[in-house]
Amino acid sequence: MDTVDNGGRSQAILIVTAIFLGISLVAVCLRCFVRTRLVRAFGWDDIVMVVAMVLNLAFAICGIIGAKNGMGRKLAHFVTSPPTIGAENFRRALLCWWLGQVFYVTTCVVAKISIIITLLRITVDRVHAWILYAALYLATAVGLLFFFFTIFQCHPVNLFWNRLSERGTCVDTQILIDIAYVYSVGTAVTDLTIALLPIALIWNLRMKRRTKAAVAGILGIGCLASAAVIVRIPFVKHYQDKEFLYNTYQISIWSNVEAGLGITAGSLTTLRPLGRFFKGGSSGSHSHSQNRTSYPLSSSMERGGYRANSKRGDQERGHKIWAGSEVDDYHGVTTTIMSSHRPNPSSSEEDLNPKDDRWRMRD
Repeated sequence: MDTVDNGGRSQAILIVTAIFLGISLVAVCLRCFVRTRLVRAFGWDDIVMVVAMVLNLAFAICGIIGAKNGMGRKLAHFVTSPPTIGAENFRRALLCWWLGQVFYVTTCVVAKISIIITLLRITVDRVHAWILYAALYLATAVGLLFFFFTIFQCHPVNLFWNRLSERGTCVDTQILIDIAYVYSVGTAVTDLTIALLPIALIWNLRMKRRTKAAVAGILGIGCLASAAVIVRIPFVKHYQDKEFLYNTYQISIWSNVEAGLGITAGSLTTLRPLGRFFKGGSSGSHSHSQNRTSYPLSSSMERGGYRANSKRGDQERGHKIWAGSEVDDYHGVTTTIMSSHRPNPSSSEEDLNPKDDRWRMRD
């Protein structure tokens, strides 16, 4: 047994899992604080992101318990353990791996749905909306494909972790590897789309360049999640290795990085009001002038172009979502994003929350 097998890879899984769980959990907690207490605009995208965080927590627990029981170790580790203990640890490690992959794919897909809902609320161009819907369908399709193949790769299902005692059949490993490649490529394309498209969405906003660069940089963090998927691809081939638990530790690590970064990137875009909060600002102290500035976070199709609905009541709430308050680089500015078609002149101020109840919660 080489020295690397003395818990080194298991320890790496534990450390990476704990770090990215902590980062994503803090980001989501701050998001909930901002959206419920500061801007008071908790919407469906926030609810979906909280669900993603719960799934990510389950994914992390699987990784931690799995690493404690042998994920990242060679078969020799289980053989040299007392027979009963070694067999039980092997079973638990495989079960945690299987459950972890199930929670991994659901975490990533749900997080992407939350981010796409948010982006759809600031999209006023029809082409951008189509791109986002295509990304949504692609992420869901490849996610469901990977999800069902992961669950039903063996018959009976528990044969995957009870392979020492159960009898049954499993899908050819090469098929699983091909499915994993399809999922990885589809996920990388989706991540890059939802990471880079927001830069185009805010490009024409009348912000200071410094603020625009900061917002674009935060939104661009999603590119790192895409990078994690790409880095993960070369290790997919290890699904068929005899030393499965030992050689797939990189898959576990990069899966945690991807899930954690995706949730964090999706939450950081909502945290701008925290700056004013910690400086002693109050979202309520400037409510008298918030209606002078608005930013589109909702959209609908109209004959004259792809533009947001106008509604005075939602205007103030929408401004809070994007800018937090008027004490910002947007002070006193009425912003209109122009699409390829000229919008109705009567709607120079667009509201940030859609009229459609499907996308937001009512107070």
